[in-house]
Amino acid sequence: MAIIEVRNLTKVYGRQAACRDICLSVEEGQIFGFLGPNGAGKSTLVKILLGLVYPTAGETKVAGYAPQDIRGRRQVGFLPENFRLHGWLKGEELVAFHARLAGLDGRTVKRRAHEVLELVGLAGEGQKPVANYSKGMQQRLGLAAALVGDPRVVFLDEPTSALDPLGRRQVREILLTLKAAGKTIFLNSHLLSEVEQVCDRVAIITRGTVVADGRPEELQAGPATVAIRLDGLTGELAAELRRRDPDLQLEGDRLTLALNGRKEIAALVARLVAGGCRIYEVTPGHNSLEDIFVHLVKEGESVCG
Repeated sequence: MAIIEVRNLTKVYGRQAACRDICLSVEEGQIFGFLGPNGAGKSTLVKILLGLVYPTAGETKVAGYAPQDIRGRRQVGFLPENFRLHGWLKGEELVAFHARLAGLDGRTVKRRAHEVLELVGLAGEGQKPVANYSKGMQQRLGLAAALVGDPRVVFLDEPTSALDPLGRRQVREILLTLKAAGKTIFLNSHLLSEVEQVCDRVAIITRGTVVADGRPEELQAGPATVAIRLDGLTGELAAELRRRDPDLQLEGDRLTLALNGRKEIAALVARLVAGGCRIYEVTPGHNSLEDIFVHLVKEGESVCG
């Protein structure tokens, strides 16, 4: 069941379209990665979904409600990228304050504050002033504040930007724990390797337009490369392969060429063997999410430029 729905959404500021006819659907219990370069429209869409900005056209629903509906807002948690915490409060006090803002009663506030501090790895730090927290600790404290109301949907904007590799791993584990509990995570991040490891689906936006939307493995299943160590390649067979890929590279015993997909590798190897080649090694290339992202953003800029 879709818990976030975006239909034909457009937002125009003056003559500038921040979002153009965006359609998205996020299923409940997914970790959804929303990617794009600076100025692509990511923050505008998130603000619309949170009810902080009104769209020029189109419809959005979060947890079954319009973003401005208080019933829907009670089911949403949000950690902005450039958040500021009250440094004079203790960590537990700050989380308890957000729990009361979320409408929790007095008996529940303390229990939930302890639960989320433990979840983000700050169980023993709740009595320290926030001003004494490191950047990474403040990032995790902000995540605890976003989670204290037990939301169904959590919007996270660059949640690992201030963390070291160990801290990023901890946040990944937290996200997977939330997913296992049935939560839906809408994740903005520039760390594409992080997104690749945790997200069930990904959308890429550039110039206000979504240019790709699918599972990471689907986006990575497009054109691929393969490197083959061989000998016995004849000039005639090399010419045949060059007609397939004019940018083919042949350096010593190493042949590298592009294919339309990894499924073509077996047929290529069979053709080489039938042509008299001896194959010593086959190394398929890997389209990382970063490769796909860079390609689609460049392609989108060339179309819109």
